[in-house]
Amino acid sequence: MPAPYRGLILDFGGVLTTRMRLNGEAFEKSEGLRPGAYFHALNEHPDGVAVYSALEVGEATQEDWNRVVGGILGIDPTDLMRRALANLRPEPQIVAAAQRVRSAGIKVAMLSNSFGIEPFNPYAELGMYEDFFDALVLSELEGVRKPSPLIYRRALEKLGLEGPECVFVDDHAENLPPAEALGIRTVHHTTDPAATALLLDSLLLDPTPA
Repeated sequence: MPAPYRGLILDFGGVLTTRMRLNGEAFEKSEGLRPGAYFHALNEHPDGVAVYSALEVGEATQEDWNRVVGGILGIDPTDLMRRALANLRPEPQIVAAAQRVRSAGIKVAMLSNSFGIEPFNPYAELGMYEDFFDALVLSELEGVRKPSPLIYRRALEKLGLEGPECVFVDDHAENLPPAEALGIRTVHHTTDPAATALLLDSLLLDPTPA
């Protein structure tokens, strides 16, 4: 029997790329910050949390984020997002899995809570932008972010598929239940890209010869 799925929806940071925490730790070292300072600025400092949330839904610019986060950290805000993501790399095993399933005729979408795309576009920088996908769903452009159910519906609309026809991969467990509610098969990616890639192959590629 052919695989029942016709679409694959992938998160960007931490799924299609190497782990965000490792990137952040490398950024702290490169900027001479104390360990944990960057994560505190993003996840705990009220101004950092607010500007990141606003950036994700297009209510703040990347340059706003640069200015606010640079101010919290006491560092030069110039082109800060580029510097903050400088150690992020494509995760080769997940990228290869995405290419395999797309070559097999399965539609592939990226669904990302946005880092902003101007003046620095991290998706294009890593070679994973419009030409790499059949659909691109960035929260900044949609005005809504995960885990709002609306952004998953937007992804399905852009793919032209129904929930039960798709698989969604994210590294944050809290982003999975809204997709599951739409009938999407979810995969929680943790720290083992080989295991995730193997699971995607088993779910999406028909192992029987044509």
